[in-house]
Amino acid sequence: QAWIGGFRAGSITSCGNHVKASCRWIAFNAEAAGVLGIVPLECEDGGKRTMSQLCCHSDVVTDFDFSPFDQLLLATGSADEMVKVWRLPESGQDMPSGAGLTLRSGGCPVDVLQFHPTADGVLASGAGKRVTIWDVGQQQPLTGRHGRACQLLPMT
Repeated sequence: QAWIGGFRAGSITSCGNHVKASCRWIAFNAEAAGVLGIVPLECEDGGKRTMSQLCCHSDVVTDFDFSPFDQLLLATGSADEMVKVWRLPESGQDMPSGAGLTLRSGGCPVDVLQFHPTADGVLASGAGKRVTIWDVGQQQPLTGRHGRACQLLPMT
C-alpha cells in the first residue's frame, strides 16, 4: 500500500520539484509539457488511486509547491513566465479547468517557487535574477516603503 506505481512521470528538466505531496494530494511532473500528474494520497475504494492531469501552463512546469496553511492550494511556475495558484478539489471531483490566480513573473521563466512556512498567503518566486514575494490574498507583490520589492532574508 505504501508504493504507488504505474505512472509515467516526465523526464524533462525541472529547476525545482519533481514530486511534492500535501496531506491530500501528490503532484508530479507528467510527460506532457505544462501538465502535472495529480494523485490522491489516500487510496479510494479497493485500494486504487486514480491519476488526474492538471493542465497548468503553455510551457514546461519548472516548479510547484503546496501551501503549508491550505493543503488544497497549489502554486505552479513555468517557463511560460507565469505563476499560477490552483485550488484542488477535496476528493472525487474534477481538477479545476483554470487557475484561481495568475501572476506574471516579469519577463523571465519562473525557476523556483516556495510558500512561506510561517506566513499564510506569502509566496516567493524566482525568475532569472529576480525574486518576487507575492501576497496571494491581495494578488500582488509585497512592496517595501519606497516601492521596492522585499528581499529574502536568510533563515536562522
